Formats: sequence, structure tokens, C-alpha cells
Amino acid sequence: MGSFNSSHHDQQEEEDPSSSDLQYHQHQHRQPSQLGGFTSALPNAIHMRQLLIRCAELISRSDFSAAHRLVSILSSNSSPYGDSTERLVHRFAKALSLRLNYCCYAADGATTVTATTTNTSAASASASASAPMMTMRMMMMMMIPPATAAVVTAAATTTDDTTNNTITSNINMNTDTTTTEYEYESESEEALQSCYLSLNQITPFIRFSHLTANQAILEAIDEGQQAIHILDFDIMHGLQWPPLMQALAERSYPPPMLRITATGSDLNILHRTGDRLSKFAQSLGLRFQFHPLLLLSHNDNHDINNIIDPPALALLPDEALAVNCVLYLHRLIKADSRGLRLFLHKIKALNPKVVTIAEREANHNHPLFLQRLVEALDHYTSIFDSLEATLPPNSRERLTVEQVWFGREIMDIVAAEGDNRRERHQRYESWEAMLRSSGFSNVPLSPFALSQAKLLLRLHYPSEGYKLQIRNDSLFLGWQNRALFSVSSWH
Repeated sequence: MGSFNSSHHDQQEEEDPSSSDLQYHQHQHRQPSQLGGFTSALPNAIHMRQLLIRCAELISRSDFSAAHRLVSILSSNSSPYGDSTERLVHRFAKALSLRLNYCCYAADGATTVTATTTNTSAASASASASAPMMTMRMMMMMMIPPATAAVVTAAATTTDDTTNNTITSNINMNTDTTTTEYEYESESEEALQSCYLSLNQITPFIRFSHLTANQAILEAIDEGQQAIHILDFDIMHGLQWPPLMQALAERSYPPPMLRITATGSDLNILHRTGDRLSKFAQSLGLRFQFHPLLLLSHNDNHDINNIIDPPALALLPDEALAVNCVLYLHRLIKADSRGLRLFLHKIKALNPKVVTIAEREANHNHPLFLQRLVEALDHYTSIFDSLEATLPPNSRERLTVEQVWFGREIMDIVAAEGDNRRERHQRYESWEAMLRSSGFSNVPLSPFALSQAKLLLRLHYPSEGYKLQIRNDSLFLGWQNRALFSVSSWH
């Protein structure tokens, strides 16, 4: 059991980088082995953190030329193949560069629009009209790596802990700038799906969330219950459910009928997931049904809320309903929380036995860009430090996860704005207040859930850096003194 320090890091005022930072760039070249993480006391690591924050300040003040100089310094003093500090600085420098490019383009567009008001020519009007459209396209492209970035393509096959896991990845350095936007989106989606499997393999975060949520579901549903219905939002590859299915098959005879209604944005992946789970249920002698629900976008609150009603879900009166939201609810937050609150009220109206929620322990939903960046620096520093401590230096799986999964998140938090920003993580206290205001009550997680999480870490992720804590009847997983993920149960 460990204690977490969740206090925010105060921002400090730094000197103008135009002289001191350039001098640092010219005279303070460091070796990759010199730095550990931002949490270390090494001056260079602290200075790199200050440069990232200073760069964000300059962008916020529209001092783009000075920001460009700092981005250049950060990029040349970082690498995706160095230690945890260099790798993290590399990811944040790329995100800051993308945000800076967008800000400069938006500023140029505004200048063009202003010029158009004094020029009535049709050609000038047409040029100015194209500026907002290009801006929207750039915002869409913020969600995927740019053309000159490393694009990670990976092929993966998996079942779960019940069978042998096989994960292979292939790093493809793609610099072809002629690739279409559609191809990038498709390639990025394939990389994300594969990267999710690698993330599940090399870090405890996904398995911890699944294991703890499953235990909450088992404890909330009576052993004699003969029909169970799970509504799973964004099932991905369904890695969460084989252990629960096995537990249900073993704890009572005859085993209950299990139905899983699963949402996803790719119908082929949904069908493949359903087929795998159906075959596994058959091997256990478990009666099973799988119902896919295609959502064109998990960010579309209207689309999501339309499917949350008993006729669409085909709820049966004799079923015990469990609703599973693992790393999902933060996607429903927009400029305000009305869509999310409607979602929670509709879930409550279904009268589920239990609602399981897993979320990040970070505030990446702050309206001010600079505050989000500082919070993200602290959060992802701990994540990158944990990867540094638990994986070999040449781990290709780690490189894949950092570039594709966490790199995409950092890009979203730092570079995107408005409705284009989807990684709106919030701390447990925010979720608790919102859930209670929607009529939910917290269901305490049992000591057995803590024991299972401890066993998971000891067997699969042996490191003294990972810490577990029960707080507010919920379970938290973190690295050293910083909580990173929380799992809670509600009714």
C-alpha cells in the first residue's frame, strides 16, 4: 500500500529564453544517460521541464518566433530512443510544434480575412474563404501523427490470460508526404488497435482496470442470478471478459446466461470480438450472446444517448444489468457536461445492479492550455518513468506504446482545442461529484479486489514503483507518489 501525493505543481516564472536558453542549447549538450525523469533533481532535467512550460507560455502570449526557437531547442535535445526524459520531451515538443503551426496558420488566416475586407476582388475573397476550412482540416489532423512523424504499424493477435498471448509489432518510419488524409486515419486506427494490445501486455493499467471492475461486477450480482446482461462501452478487443466468463462458469451450476451488448466504432472489430468471446464461452459451457452496437463516433453524445433506452438494448426483466465504462466517460465531456450528465441520467434510469468506472487520475480538462500542459507533464512523466524502470532500453513494445498510444494522447491534450479535444481526463473527485449529482451511490470495493490487484502486480509487473491505495471506497494505481488510474463501483 502506498500513499499518493496529488498536489499540483506550482508554476514558476522563468527568464526570457531568447538569451539563456540559446546559450544552454549551445553549451549544455548532454548524454542520454545523464537524465532520469522530470522527478529527479538533476538540473538539466528540471531545465528541460522549464523550457516546455516556457514554450507553452510563449504560445499562449502569441510570441510565435520565440516559441519556434524553443521548440527547435527542445527537439534537438530530445529523442524517441533516449531515456525517459528525452523521450517525453520529444513527444511534448512534437505536440507543441503542431499547436504552434496551427496557431501561426490561424493568425495568417486572420490576417488574410482582414486584408480581404479592403479588397473586393473575387480571387481575394475566395482565398480568404478557404482559410477557415483549412483550419478545420488541420484540427482534424491533430488527432493523428503528421506525415513526417514516425508511423507505427503493428500486427497483433491475442486472446487473454486464458490462452497464450502473442503480440508482434513492426516500426515503420514513414516519411511519404503524399499519403492521403483517409489513409492516415485508417493507418492510425489500425496502429491504435494493435497498440492497445501492447499496452495491455507491458503495463498493468488496463489489466488492473479490467480485473478490479470484474470483481465489482461479480460481487454486485448474486450467485443464483440466472441471466446477466453487461453493457460495455467501447469494448475494443474484449480482453476484459474471458476472466469474468470463467469465474461465472465456475461459481454456480448451471452457469448463468450471459449477454454482452458492446459498443464500438469499427463493425469488423466488433464482430471479430464477438466471435472470439462466443467460442470461449462455448469452451466453458457458458450460454452466451453478443450484440454489437456501432457508434460512428464515441465523441457524439447525441448518437450515444440515442441507444441508451430499453428497446434499443433489448433489456429483459429477469436480467441483472451491469454497465461497464472503462476509460470511457472522459470522452463524453465537451465544453460543458450536459451531454455527460444526460448519459449518466439515462444509465441510472436503466436501474443497473452496478456501474463500473475506470478513469485517469489527472485533470486534462482545464480550459487553460498552459494548465493542461503542466498537468500532462506531471502525469506522463510518471508513466514514462514507470516504463523506463520496468522495460529494457531497446523494447520495441515500449516504443510503440509511447509513440502511438501515449503520443496520441499528449498530442490531443496539448495541440487540440474545442470539440476536437477528446482526452478530457478528470480526477476521481470530479467524477464522484458528477455521479452523486446524477443519483448514484458509491459501492465500496472489497479487500479481495485489493488482494487481486496486488497479486497482478507481483506476478506480472514486479516493481516496487507501482503503488496501490484504497481511498473513498475506490482503488487507485500509481507510480511512486502519483496516482495514475482509479477504479470505482456505483449503484
